[in-house]
Amino acid sequence: MNRPNRPNLILLACLLVAIPLSLLAGRAWIFGQEQGTALLIIADLRLPRAFLAVTVGAGLGAAGAAMQGYLRNPLADPGLFGIAPGAALGAVLSFYFGYAASGWLLPIMALTGAGGAMALLALLAGRGGGIALFTLAGLMIASLAGALTSLVISLAPNPWALSEIVTWLMGALTDRSWADVALAAPLTLVGIVVLARAAPALDALTLGEDAARSMGVRMDHLLALLVVGVGMTIGSGVAVAGIISFVGLMVPHLVRPLTDRRPSSLIVPSALAGGLMVLVADSVLRALPLITELRLGIALSLIGAPFFLWLLLRLRRGGTLGLT
Repeated sequence: MNRPNRPNLILLACLLVAIPLSLLAGRAWIFGQEQGTALLIIADLRLPRAFLAVTVGAGLGAAGAAMQGYLRNPLADPGLFGIAPGAALGAVLSFYFGYAASGWLLPIMALTGAGGAMALLALLAGRGGGIALFTLAGLMIASLAGALTSLVISLAPNPWALSEIVTWLMGALTDRSWADVALAAPLTLVGIVVLARAAPALDALTLGEDAARSMGVRMDHLLALLVVGVGMTIGSGVAVAGIISFVGLMVPHLVRPLTDRRPSSLIVPSALAGGLMVLVADSVLRALPLITELRLGIALSLIGAPFFLWLLLRLRRGGTLGLT
């Protein structure tokens, strides 16, 4: 077995085990159910939810790995750097104007918001700005998108729209169907393929921008690939699941020790690990004996925030976080 393929095969095997197990757990456990009821629960409720969890997690993981590789920033994350909030703003506007019920308009607006936020980040910070400038620019974009989202919420035209916006922003896979899978899966897959095409250029970029240019890397073309790839993966995920934070931050750091640490060897394992993380988290939340199911976005934020603090402490102590 080639070493570069070993993490992919291990993570894929874990996914193949986790998906069937996720179909069993929930408020109503499959054990003891009548055969017809069990098949209905699996086919119409849990199977599309499992596939959607893997899809959304894969997009978040791949986008996080690509952003960390491009920015050389160990704190890069689609949520922290304003990409997911930008997608959320676009989707919230679709709720506000009543477009959410119009099929493809919600995902189109979410994709536009994600791509626009990524492009704005690139314009504000550039490639040579360093971690501090990228972080400040990303926080500014996230704050602006959050403020505009709060404005839209405060101006909600009716209680139904307000409730839908607030509930959707918490992030969840509850009551999702095969239609959501059909919407998110193709866009996420195309986005991951686009990010994978950018991987060789990201490898060259580890030597510095001047060296990468001398090796034939076109920086404008690389940036365009990242804008399209990150926009599609994050925008499609936000369109069907709302805000799910910190997956793109955590997964690359967890997977990196299993690889040779090159960006090109990290994108696919991060996608697989992201899908596995979201699937396991959603399955656990579904099985918890709570009156109301805890929202997936809230649960992952409760895990991701301490992880982010740990990364900050390591940076403060002079750690490299394994980026090189």
